[in-house]
Amino acid sequence: MKDILKDLNKAFENRIRLGIMSALVVNDYLDFNALKNLLGVTDGNLASHLKSLEKTEYIRVQKEFLDRKPNTKYSATNEGKAAFLKHINAIEQLLK
Repeated sequence: MKDILKDLNKAFENRIRLGIMSALVVNDYLDFNALKNLLGVTDGNLASHLKSLEKTEYIRVQKEFLDRKPNTKYSATNEGKAAFLKHINAIEQLLK
């Protein structure tokens, strides 16, 4: 049991961060508005959780302009994908 618990990652304990990573692991990238609509959160709430995942280097941020409007795209890093899958595997082991 202790071995399983050590694989749980505090970065993914919040449901919004869990949702962000779930979405980014199965998509190459998503922009801010797509994530906001998918998760049903406010701009500020999403931004703070994205910043947290960016600090841990679990997500990558790419800023660009589309028709003179700023567009920010997010993608999961290889490190982020590995950490997330390890976390999900630990949850699955706990449920067995």
